[in-house]
Amino acid sequence: MFHNKLKYGRISILVLMTHLIMMAAVLFRGKYDDIQDLVPLTVAVFSLDIVYMIVIRFFYKQMTYTTDYLLLLILNCSVIFQSCFGSVGFASKHYITCILALVCCQVMFLLTRNHMRVLAMKQYLYLVLGVLILAILLLTGSRSMWINIGSISIQPSEFMKPVFVLLCATSIMEQHDKKKILVFHVSREMIALTIAFFVIFILQWWCRDLGSLPTFAAAYCCGIICRICYPRAKFSKGTLIFLCALGAAAVALLAAAAPGYVQDRLSVDIWEDAYGDGYQQCQALMAIAEGALFGKGPGYGKLIHVAAADTDIVFSTICEEWGFFVALLIIFFVVSLLILPMINKPRSYFHATMVMGVAAVFVVQMGLNIFGSCNLIPFTGVTIPFISQGGSSMVVSGMLVGMLKAGQSPVFRRPDVQRKERAA
Repeated sequence: MFHNKLKYGRISILVLMTHLIMMAAVLFRGKYDDIQDLVPLTVAVFSLDIVYMIVIRFFYKQMTYTTDYLLLLILNCSVIFQSCFGSVGFASKHYITCILALVCCQVMFLLTRNHMRVLAMKQYLYLVLGVLILAILLLTGSRSMWINIGSISIQPSEFMKPVFVLLCATSIMEQHDKKKILVFHVSREMIALTIAFFVIFILQWWCRDLGSLPTFAAAYCCGIICRICYPRAKFSKGTLIFLCALGAAAVALLAAAAPGYVQDRLSVDIWEDAYGDGYQQCQALMAIAEGALFGKGPGYGKLIHVAAADTDIVFSTICEEWGFFVALLIIFFVVSLLILPMINKPRSYFHATMVMGVAAVFVVQMGLNIFGSCNLIPFTGVTIPFISQGGSSMVVSGMLVGMLKAGQSPVFRRPDVQRKERAA
């Protein structure tokens, strides 16, 4: 017990020291008029650190807090980044969404750590997915993905991600009960999941939100892989080769049938069209170059005047003000958040599938943003989880991390047994 407490103490000091070093960089290198401008940001960051550490340590009994501390480290780094873009201040809206992400992480952890309970609610997951799809069709307006309520904007498609990942995990149990259709052995749940994926695909295509399609495709492919690797799966090598060939043909067909604006992004030379379709990427690349290894200093960046500087090209904005080294370091923290649940192997096939789906969503989303900003792939306009500004994205990212935590600290009791124990 003492040894564990010592470990928690060390990681707490690591989190606090990281944020202290960042605030020192803001103090000595930042752009501000009065030192009092730093007070709200400093108080907010360290208050959240201390309060969350106390709450997690003394009010939750679980096997590991590593994910919690890493999440806290990343979120407060994000608050500091967002508060310094252009000039040093306090990004209060982003700070509130970070707190919501922490709360949603704990709620989702409690909801998904018992896989029997999630399996019992499977039909409600399909219902929630259907409600979200209807909300997009009926409430967002003509071919839009956003619901605007006053000054608040909600993106229902973001909330489809954790629901779809859970659907991929819950359908694993039905692999024991397969039916032969033509030459394939498939389960009813696999058919339902495939139909759900194609409905999401058509919806995203119709709403012209093609940047989010790879994240859903990644979660679906993880579900397919887990079914192929399932001990009683009846997949022959021929079937596997056929599915790979079918997937490659589908990607080629979709690339050929993509809308005009997508075709332009696929073929554009950004330097020849530096003030048109290539404007954001040109500015992003120049910002990375100007920031060099250690950046211009917090608040001294100019990329903030370019559209989506704090969301779609936030990696370049961080590179400009904080340097390429710090940008890579924060990405390393996010990747570590995904790797840890895989090192501590999940103790059920459900949780393993769920963790793989969450990791796939995060990795694909980060890759699209970073590689798009660096002009290694066409620009897609997706956000980096936890780092980019955005309410819906931040809340959903917190929910997904809660699912990662559940993979590390699962429970296996049936819901009816739990109710009998509470009644006794």
